[in-house]
Amino acid sequence: MGQPRGTHRYRPTQREDEDRLTQAIVVLAGQYGRYGYRRITALLVRAGWKVGKDRVERIWRREGLKVPKRQKPRGRLWLNDGSCVRLRPTHAGHVWSYDFVSARTHDGRGVRLLNLIDESTRECLLIRAERRWSSAKVIGALADVMVWKGVPEHLRSDNGPEFVAKDLRKWLADTGAKTLYIEPGSPWENGYCESFNSKLRDEFLNGELFYSMKELRVLAERWRVHYNTVRPHSSLGYRPPAPEAWLTSTSWQQGEPVASLPAPLAAIPYIDLTSEINALH
Repeated sequence: MGQPRGTHRYRPTQREDEDRLTQAIVVLAGQYGRYGYRRITALLVRAGWKVGKDRVERIWRREGLKVPKRQKPRGRLWLNDGSCVRLRPTHAGHVWSYDFVSARTHDGRGVRLLNLIDESTRECLLIRAERRWSSAKVIGALADVMVWKGVPEHLRSDNGPEFVAKDLRKWLADTGAKTLYIEPGSPWENGYCESFNSKLRDEFLNGELFYSMKELRVLAERWRVHYNTVRPHSSLGYRPPAPEAWLTSTSWQQGEPVASLPAPLAAIPYIDLTSEINALH
């Protein structure tokens, strides 16, 4: 054709907002160290950026940001007809599941956190920390949640001594809630709660030092609110489980994105409790 090759060679173009978007991605990646580029994309879109996950992934890899490793696939318990033994949740309040997670305070003493979630909405209803748990304390924790959330149809748990105690089962029967106990040695049957436990440990427990029980309870409640109202959930289309809790209480308007922290994200009630925590010591 007689055309010089250099005149038809592709030359990449850089958008005007490339630097600001890169800085915003780096800030969010530093704030949420265990989030991948998909959740970062969801936060950026919520903040007003018109950006897709492909562009965020390109910047993510260019900046050398680490994508969290995927979990290894787990086996499941199936019946002969190919159906899963686990009861599938269909609506809010259908199935709640609860389990314990172990942690330690700075002095080396053990702590157990009781986590309660709604399997349908993925909302975390309770995170309560105690040195020692009994069936009476479990009853008190469940009663506190049922006062404002109502009584669920089913409660799923493992076969721990606190969960199979006679007084707890009798109390649940009196409330009208049915118990669902998984098979021993089959934690995947309580997969919703096990998944939540791994996120709690990965994003919260592994990154904090707790000098007292009160500090642990304050930070755990703050993380629970953040999980319910801010953290994008992949199974919910990268929306938080309970966004109405903060959307109705905060009135922010979609404005021009900023490089450091988008304005809508700055309005999210992720409270800095440094002064309160320091006052506990």
